[in-house]
Amino acid sequence: MDEMVREVIKKAGMSYIDPDRVLCFRSRGSRSKRVIARCYSLPKIWQMGLNTSAHYIIEVIAERFDRLPHEEKVKVVIHELLHIPKAFGGGLRPHRGYVTNRAVNEIFSRLKSQ
Repeated sequence: MDEMVREVIKKAGMSYIDPDRVLCFRSRGSRSKRVIARCYSLPKIWQMGLNTSAHYIIEVIAERFDRLPHEEKVKVVIHELLHIPKAFGGGLRPHRGYVTNRAVNEIFSRLKSQ
């Protein structure tokens, strides 16, 4: 998972994302019906309180993510990385206008053609 995230960041030209500050976790047993992955951030107030910089976590729900074909896994990773804003300051982008299937598919197509 970590390697896939690093590869997508590099190949998709997401140079504003520091891969050393994007942590990946696999979890099991989520009761949500549709969630495959989630993106979390360390908000500004926590950064100040802990005297640290912004970090992001991508969590995949193992029993759903693992069943996907490789291409769909890459699309899920792209989707979650799109939630990270260019400022890389601890915020998260919403789906509306930023994290869309169109955006994911455009990036995925570029990656495939490389």
